Amino acid sequence: MNPTCDVQGRRIDAGFKLSRVGVTGVKKQIRIKRSAKDNGINGVLTCDIDVFVDLPAVQKGSHLSRNLEVIAEIVDESVRSPTDGIENLAAEICSKLLSRHDYAHTADVSITADYFRSAVTPNGRDTVESYGLIGEASCVRGRPIRKTLGITVVGMTACPCAQETVVGITGYGGNIPAMSHNQRNVCTLMLSMDEGVEVEADDLIDLVEKSFSSPTFELLKRDDEAAVVMNAHSNPKFVEDVVRDVLRRLVEGYPDLPDDIGVLVSSESEESIHKHNAFAERYATLGELRS
Repeated sequence: MNPTCDVQGRRIDAGFKLSRVGVTGVKKQIRIKRSAKDNGINGVLTCDIDVFVDLPAVQKGSHLSRNLEVIAEIVDESVRSPTDGIENLAAEICSKLLSRHDYAHTADVSITADYFRSAVTPNGRDTVESYGLIGEASCVRGRPIRKTLGITVVGMTACPCAQETVVGITGYGGNIPAMSHNQRNVCTLMLSMDEGVEVEADDLIDLVEKSFSSPTFELLKRDDEAAVVMNAHSNPKFVEDVVRDVLRRLVEGYPDLPDDIGVLVSSESEESIHKHNAFAERYATLGELRS
């Protein structure tokens, strides 16, 4: 056995170029700086990391161990110096992948993690809630890196159509909101931007939670449970309303962000009285949304 034999680097004649070759599901713990609302402490995220480069038609294989080396080096650095966000970590990995794979023209990185932060129930009880974090980066050799920050938030919507129908049938005109059926709504917001642009994930989470009929909470005592239900039925929304409210708040809340930022908002309502779900989505640049 020859330990110096580079089988992956062998040249072949009848190959096809491959768009992405790499490793998926690499689990690492990453230290991040938490926001001011978490007292500025450093947090630890357990992340799943996927990394890819393209492979030329003339090369037999990609050097997969180099991917793991790059991940390990940059993640180890985050232990000594916590990163500002997983999208920035993805950009660092993306850049170093191209430096290690000199035959590659493109690189792509995706990092996902569960994220926990402090919250307060409607009646003032402290709680800790979970969210999804997404950090991505892609680059073409010789061009600037584009990174993506994404968040996934679970909330609640109450159906305005059913509520109005109930009012029409019953003639209800009381001070308490009329009954309706509810949905668990899962909303994802993704922002794709140049490497030098910074957006705080906590602010995006706040923006999305305000766009539901009501936020939801892991633990609710009876008075908080009643408050969530009444708040949601006082603010009924379709799945389309959630997407449009997120877009509106994004445009109003970030007037200084560049027009070329890519925005993806998707919202899925898990129906309670149907066997199907409802879905709405919009992709556009921030400039298109502003116009």
